[in-house]
Amino acid sequence: MTAAARALAAPLAKAQELPGAAFLLALLAAGFALASPQFLSPANLANVALQSAALIIVSLGMTLVILTEGIDLSAGAVLGLCGVVMSMLLVSQGVPLPLAVRWFNEGSLLGVPVPVLAMVAIFGVTWVLLYRTRFGRYVFAIGGNRRALELAGVPVRAWLVAVYAYAGLLAALASFIMTARMNAAHPTIGIGLEFDAIAAVILGGTSFEKGNGGIWGTLVGALAVAVLRNGLNLIGLSTEWQVAVVGLVIVSAVAIDALRGRV
Repeated sequence: MTAAARALAAPLAKAQELPGAAFLLALLAAGFALASPQFLSPANLANVALQSAALIIVSLGMTLVILTEGIDLSAGAVLGLCGVVMSMLLVSQGVPLPLAVRWFNEGSLLGVPVPVLAMVAIFGVTWVLLYRTRFGRYVFAIGGNRRALELAGVPVRAWLVAVYAYAGLLAALASFIMTARMNAAHPTIGIGLEFDAIAAVILGGTSFEKGNGGIWGTLVGALAVAVLRNGLNLIGLSTEWQVAVVGLVIVSAVAIDALRGRV
């Protein structure tokens, strides 16, 4: 098998996602259930699902970027910018939307909240792109053996642009949900979200090296980060300490990823 063929076959060999995020999610859920009786209430669990929707959407795009051995620190800023532009078009230019912006957070179809439906739909589209198209094969191959693709005549830079463009598109879609939830647009609304997304991706088993990982692990990792955020709010931890805790999780996730790469 040639080097190029091995690179294109990488998705089947390397889409292995570690279950570490699932154990962390279970541990966090158990801990916060003991710490706060409100955690397992139906209202709070529904709130976790709504809060995690935008994070999962952004994390899906971040997964593709990290699979190519890249990183995107602009996701939060792009989300905020898109929300502001959308609101300016609505208010200043009178550009109509098919439905009010608040519907993207409070609306439901068949009893399922719109943010959850949007997240499921985007997850499905991303799954098809990553595992059933040339785009996905190149995403894994760029992270696995970029040089082989270049030697095979594949326009790697163009495919990388497509990866980052898709990640930006997902950030823009997440801005609808975030803006609707806040009922306002602000340029800093998504600042820091990119770090939560990176933590979700790494916790989900995707590595910064060699195109290892996938979106199923990211889904569990994002839920773990959302539960962490929600639980810290319930126990009354101040915002600055919440940032420190999430930062510790990110550093730990990167350290584990580095150690995993040496095994």
